[in-house]
Amino acid sequence: MKLSPDHRLDWLRLIRSENVGPRTFRMLLGHCGSAGAALKALPDLARRGGAARPVRICTREEAAGELAAAVKMGVALVALGEEEYPAQLANIDDAPPLLAVRGKPAVLNQPMIAMVGSRNASAAGVKIAEKLARDLGAAGLVVVSGLARGIDAAAHRASIATGTIAVLAGGHDRVYPPEHAPLVEALIANGAAVSEMPFGYEPRGRDFPRRNRLISGLAHGVIVVEAARKSGSLITSRMALEQNREVFAVPGSPLDPRAEGSNALLKQGAVMVTEAEDVLAVLRPIIGHRPTPAIGEPQFQDDSPPVPEPPPDARGRVMALLGPTPVTTDDLIRLSGTSTTMVQATLLELELAGRLKRQQGGRVALL
Repeated sequence: MKLSPDHRLDWLRLIRSENVGPRTFRMLLGHCGSAGAALKALPDLARRGGAARPVRICTREEAAGELAAAVKMGVALVALGEEEYPAQLANIDDAPPLLAVRGKPAVLNQPMIAMVGSRNASAAGVKIAEKLARDLGAAGLVVVSGLARGIDAAAHRASIATGTIAVLAGGHDRVYPPEHAPLVEALIANGAAVSEMPFGYEPRGRDFPRRNRLISGLAHGVIVVEAARKSGSLITSRMALEQNREVFAVPGSPLDPRAEGSNALLKQGAVMVTEAEDVLAVLRPIIGHRPTPAIGEPQFQDDSPPVPEPPPDARGRVMALLGPTPVTTDDLIRLSGTSTTMVQATLLELELAGRLKRQQGGRVALL
């Protein structure tokens, strides 16, 4: 699949519209047939879901402005389903419809290993991260990390020559931390920086877990070098497990709180890593089995049938089962006695109205 300029603009408008996330985007394409048709349907869908005010839809001017800024900075907006889109990432259930890529897009479809760890890293942690990144890069793996201070930065610097990918929490013009902007400029020569966020977007605390799912989603596995008991690195390892990725951990001193989380992962069954061969032995049978890329926009038309409006009794049964505690859509279908189409339509309306939150594992909850 290759999007035309007009369809790429529609995709960008849709994903930048209010209450439209990656899962909702894919549902809208499935229901409406095209991004253009979905944009036309948004106001009515949000109204049906009980929106207190009209939903904000990204304008053509806003989307065109972002595309122009991307071109000026040398950033390509790669669509889910296009050949350049990373195949590993395409198969997670909340893959970004558009991935903003700066650098070498070809590197995104090479075998990847993610490496994460403490921002306040020890000297020993930095040293092992550098050695692992260097050796894994020499073995043909692209190293993925989140550009954070400490372990992330060490992994990027050690693998610049062989290729590394930095996953940004903000827009391409809002690198965080700011002092790593020169590192981004250096790594895009052989690697890439990627983001799903708009230009001008300053990352906030809640954006880093969302970024972490891309770090694990791009790779065949995640190596945790140092992680405290409560850390973003453990969030990344949890997401890796949910995405059926391998989880590796470097053992650390029991006396160092920076190693509590990574040591706990080893107790839970993570693969222990002291050298690159420990990782390669696990990944060799996996690498080379390229996953089937997800299909993007199934058709380009603006005359698809509208999303069916659930009858009041069906909507009422689904609503009665929802609450602040997350439940699976399968449970909603079974307990409501309503068809899959009607349940999905009700959830779509609620989400566009800003009343529903989707979580990992296909669970949903009312806000």
